[in-house]
Amino acid sequence: MAFQYLTNVPLERARREFRDALRCAGFGPEAETIPVRDACGRITAEPVYARVCAPHYPACAMDGIALEARATFGATETTPVTLGAEAFTAVDTGDPVPEGCDAVVMAEDVVGQEDGSVRLHAAAVPWQHIRQIGEDICAGEMILASHVEISPSAMGAMLAAGVLEAAVLRRPVVGIIPTGDEVVPPTASPEPGDVVEFNSAIFSAMLVQWGAEPRTFPIVPDERAAIRAAVEEALSQCDMVLLNAGSSAGREDYSAAVLGEVGEVLFHGIAMKPGKPAILGHRGGKPLLGVPGYPVSGILVLTELLRPLLEDWYQAGARRDVHREAVLSRPVVSGLKYQEFVRVRLGRAAGKLIASPLGRGSGVVSSFMKADGILEVPQGVEGYEAGSRVQVRLLRPEEELAHTLLAIGSHDPLLDEAADLLHLADPALRMSSTHVGSMGGIMAVRRGETHIAGVHLLDERDGSYNASFIRKYFPAGGVRLVECVGRTQGLMLAPGNPLGVRDVTDLARPGLRYVNRQRGSGTRILMDHLCRKAGMDTAAIYGYDREEFTHTSVAAQIASGSADAGMGIYSAARLYGLDLLPVCTEQYDLLIPDGAFETPMVQRLLEVLRGGAFRLRLEKLGGYRLDAPGTVRERF
Repeated sequence: MAFQYLTNVPLERARREFRDALRCAGFGPEAETIPVRDACGRITAEPVYARVCAPHYPACAMDGIALEARATFGATETTPVTLGAEAFTAVDTGDPVPEGCDAVVMAEDVVGQEDGSVRLHAAAVPWQHIRQIGEDICAGEMILASHVEISPSAMGAMLAAGVLEAAVLRRPVVGIIPTGDEVVPPTASPEPGDVVEFNSAIFSAMLVQWGAEPRTFPIVPDERAAIRAAVEEALSQCDMVLLNAGSSAGREDYSAAVLGEVGEVLFHGIAMKPGKPAILGHRGGKPLLGVPGYPVSGILVLTELLRPLLEDWYQAGARRDVHREAVLSRPVVSGLKYQEFVRVRLGRAAGKLIASPLGRGSGVVSSFMKADGILEVPQGVEGYEAGSRVQVRLLRPEEELAHTLLAIGSHDPLLDEAADLLHLADPALRMSSTHVGSMGGIMAVRRGETHIAGVHLLDERDGSYNASFIRKYFPAGGVRLVECVGRTQGLMLAPGNPLGVRDVTDLARPGLRYVNRQRGSGTRILMDHLCRKAGMDTAAIYGYDREEFTHTSVAAQIASGSADAGMGIYSAARLYGLDLLPVCTEQYDLLIPDGAFETPMVQRLLEVLRGGAFRLRLEKLGGYRLDAPGTVRERF
């Protein structure tokens, strides 16, 4: 039987009744001083680059069983597949994916048999319920640009990526208790299976911003008695206690039971997403919160349920959030059972505020670092179509949004370098990049949702790039194609090419695992073309439908050993120490609508592209040819 939370109470009701119960129990303010603990509020002096991937190993995203997906093919409700005990491994969320496995089936979907076998009524697909290496951040990617303030979520992103160098009135003391057998303190060299404990750094920084004093306790293993002892100790020292992780449905999730033993649990399960496993309770006038382990869930639980308590403590009244109408650049699909919080990037283009949804996984902490706003999808609403006008809660000042250059299109690390140089040249300017592929960029320009779009689309008829596609999709003109770079594309392979891959036909060999780019990306279009040219059926390539959204994420999978080959650019292969079997030098350009071309932001960007500093940075990355970057190739 599937696990059921004790409650699924609407967020507003939970917040109101939680606060009322605490007021009746005597919750109120005192005065004290806090120590300076971390880098919150500091300004970066140079770009911050990830040292390791986050996650740094392929991790199970669900409690259940790990197996090889092909063993389940053909399973349906009427024709289930039965697997012996040797064909699967029981796993918990966060476990490394066992050797030989490429999928996880949720415990709720597994029917156990008396002989130890399991019955499955639906086929698994390769890489389902698995957090890929670099799903959050890829090593070598720029986390923060120069001369920007380090936010709480940015601190978490840095720690997750192995970057360790990172500030009074009496404030309420909030105890944070991290739990988990697999949880380790931040390190630049985590081992497979280690989950870096950076939630406490994020939570502590949020509390400091809100006027509280965080006090982080040592990591507690998944032992009920040890967790209870830690909670009792925290209650003796603190005004509020956060128990981090263990609030969900895993085999070793003890938070609800422990909080019920030491105090009173009001709610376990809130109708919000992310954050639904949250636990609300108290002992006397001291709040007790069970916070989900995934960082995005934790951030939202603290924002929606703890921050109001601090407002009560100071009697400051409710915060006044700023909401603005925005146009969605992509659809947002939501479930009916929960109030969902979707992180978005924002910027003004063609006179309207554009909202581009970011990664929605509860473990993708970088999405909060990058977010400019929050789209709240009410409980009972299925979502919104692309182009819908929605209300967005701003996380950044409107003045910043007015000076944000939007880049929606194909991914290339050079965009990060250009963004940093743009900000250094004019500290008032920012550049926000969303990776949706070349065709996605063209559509964003057509809809008036971006200032620039990276494109590298091959015309199979004559081998040219971009121009024919621009003529097709912009028959009335109104856009310019600006030269950027020529870049080397090829098959990225493990060092030394141990499988002896010579061309794309070798990708269909038994046992070889491929990792692809998303549909609509120029790299995917190139790969489809090469397969057609070689007379290959892409269905014969194992993993061809396994999609990643950046060149660095493809490289990260190959470097980790979870894939053997993938199409990508030289700079990504070099970053990860991979071999590259060159296929072509393609033209990567910027598509710019006429209405944006003359704006100061775009003109300053073109100056950056023509400058010597940009050339030096790309020479360091490698694999680029710079002829006349920043010049108009063709006006349509």
